[in-house]
Amino acid sequence: MSDAIRIDSLTKRYGAFEALGGVSFTVRQGEFFGLLGPNGAGKTTLISIVAGLARASSGRATVMGHDVVADYRAARRALGVVPQEVVFDPFFTVRETLRNTSGYYGLRRNDDWIDELLQNLELADKADSNMRTLSGGMKRRVLIGQALVHRPPVIVLDEPTAGVDVELRQTLWRFIRRLNGEGHTIVLTTHYLEEAQELCGRIAMMRAGRLVALDTTERLVRHGAGGRLVLRLAGGELPPALAADVIAEESDARRIVIRVRGPEQVEPILATIREAGLVIEDIEMTHTDLEDVFVSIMRQGR
Repeated sequence: MSDAIRIDSLTKRYGAFEALGGVSFTVRQGEFFGLLGPNGAGKTTLISIVAGLARASSGRATVMGHDVVADYRAARRALGVVPQEVVFDPFFTVRETLRNTSGYYGLRRNDDWIDELLQNLELADKADSNMRTLSGGMKRRVLIGQALVHRPPVIVLDEPTAGVDVELRQTLWRFIRRLNGEGHTIVLTTHYLEEAQELCGRIAMMRAGRLVALDTTERLVRHGAGGRLVLRLAGGELPPALAADVIAEESDARRIVIRVRGPEQVEPILATIREAGLVIEDIEMTHTDLEDVFVSIMRQGR
């Protein structure tokens, strides 16, 4: 069985700027895979190369075993991409938009699947509405429909829930989970790390055009075992001995977030604070999540 997506030593340069620096990984068929990184990490550049919207400077990418350059027609038929940007043709209705997209893939009689998409994306009552009249969230639903209209085995979601309401998120994830359960491979990029932690079985993290982490979500979170100690202090300065473990500090509210590797660290931290003459007004202990791991990995090597 071929991989759903294979990336081999992919690089992309714009003059002297290197957007991708030798990235390699695979996404297995049927996976729900997360691709995470800060803005400018190279995620969208990588997706653009896989989708045929940009050409790599070197390296190779395949979709369902089809080279995205040498066998681009088959590679593009196997892939559906929901882009970050909301783009649409203002001259067509929702149904006409999906029919036109079907035509790009040579699908002449696709109305049954279009009706199912409209129903599952809660667009049925907007099917005959002009695209110009839709809200931003509704337009994003149509983008999702366009990416799925040819039933691709591999679906890439590039920030699909950015700036949308809770209802759309719930509708989207119900449908995408169903598709994944039916065997579709899902690749998700998102800044909502709680979504990635809940949905993705494996996660790759990128920074400055390079892969810096790749593992199962469970192992990544377990690797960052520990938690955060959230303190609200009355007056004074935090002892220098604790400064290295501070994740966040709000000086106006005297709220301090300190990374701890285990419960055994809590009492020494509190003792150090008391010895410094500080008064603890409030205290809370939280467990490590994917966001903590992400922040820690992104800080490494700076």
